[in-house]
Amino acid sequence: MKPFLFVTDLDNTLVGDDRALETLNQKLHKHRQEYGTKIVYATGRSLYLYRQLTTQKQLLQPDALLTSVGTEIYFNPTTHTVDVEWAQMLSQGWDREKIVATGRNFADLVLQPKSEQNSFKVSYYLTDRAAVKVIPRFKSSLSDKGLNVKFIYSAGKDLDVLPSQGDKGLALQFLRQKWKVNAQQTSVCGDSGNDIALFTRQERGIIVGNAKPELRQWYRENQTDYRYLATAHYAGGILEGLKHFNFFTSSDGSK
Repeated sequence: MKPFLFVTDLDNTLVGDDRALETLNQKLHKHRQEYGTKIVYATGRSLYLYRQLTTQKQLLQPDALLTSVGTEIYFNPTTHTVDVEWAQMLSQGWDREKIVATGRNFADLVLQPKSEQNSFKVSYYLTDRAAVKVIPRFKSSLSDKGLNVKFIYSAGKDLDVLPSQGDKGLALQFLRQKWKVNAQQTSVCGDSGNDIALFTRQERGIIVGNAKPELRQWYRENQTDYRYLATAHYAGGILEGLKHFNFFTSSDGSK
């Protein structure tokens, strides 16, 4: 057996079924101890909300934490210290103040709480109905101001504006290069639109059975043998996918 890089979203992916989570945690803990597997959480949550979750659910300590849709990387989540190298990469061509000022022109855009904002992410609430018209107009306004940014809309309500270099997938590539792990030895797991960036390369992708419509649709349009749509939900779906891709052996009790 070889070590692998395990990367997962939290809400409604890793978290959602406590019994399945306990089983998965046991297997991952054992695999990390025996083979050196690395565990990474890639979440839309801020560091503040991630810490709240750790008081509510039993989570293994990650080897790295990607918060705020990949715009912050922490190699030690117990501190407030973001990775400086990643922050420097995101800063190129980014102007947060201009984005916020432009957003004020759209009444349907409602800024999310301060805890969900950071130096490289502007987050709004936006209804599904309004998104159809607002997102293209907002993009066009920012483009006219010379701002090259990325929009991620998920769950029919959350709009994140990020640097062009920033998302969960690009943060993962940064980690893979840093740790020298290839795509074949990387497993990525998610349930919603803000996880699509994790699945755009050749990592072994696991989409849990309770995935939201936007991710299911994307999967139908982009099916390959290195992406798997589980039938089980939450951590149970992750276990199913890890078995499918042979990341666990029979001795792990997963086959």
